[in-house]
Amino acid sequence: MGRVGQVRRDLVLKGYDSRICVIDSVMVTLEPITPATAATFRDVRLRALRDAPTAFVSTHAKEALLTDDEWRTRATQWNGERSVAYLAMDGPEACGLVGGYLDADDPTRATLVSMWVAPEYRAYGVGRQLVEAVVAWARSQGVRRLYLVVTSINDRAIAFYDRLGFVPTGHTEPYENDPEIDDIEMVQELAPEGAT
Repeated sequence: MGRVGQVRRDLVLKGYDSRICVIDSVMVTLEPITPATAATFRDVRLRALRDAPTAFVSTHAKEALLTDDEWRTRATQWNGERSVAYLAMDGPEACGLVGGYLDADDPTRATLVSMWVAPEYRAYGVGRQLVEAVVAWARSQGVRRLYLVVTSINDRAIAFYDRLGFVPTGHTEPYENDPEIDDIEMVQELAPEGAT
């Protein structure tokens, strides 16, 4: 059995803070997505698109065609002046990702995007760790409302975001890749950094 198989079999949450999640004897850390991690970013993003195709607007077929230079450019854009992106890492292996970006017109608004955790790491705090990192970044930027979009058929993700304090805004629209599915907008109101 490989390392991930062993982790999957023996996962027991021991505790975590906003940067580190200890699962059994495995420590999951968050690393910023940068040009230096572009290959890892590519691999985990393509895995996410294969695993949960209706969770994303883009497709595996489209993104698999991107060149290494295009992935490095994306890594720079995803972690720029108005954005942040993280990889969840179990040693050298990526097991999740998330991004966030500031609204171009409203500095009090940001959007959480591309949230994904590998199936064998779900329900052990890695997703919470990723979301909390974007929430912390958003607060540090003066954001008051953090939005996300989740598809209507993803009940598990809707319940997860609800547990983290996101609520539906009431705004829905057809999912771009399948008009039979709706995109549901959710929001979390953020207290200013340092407020209790």
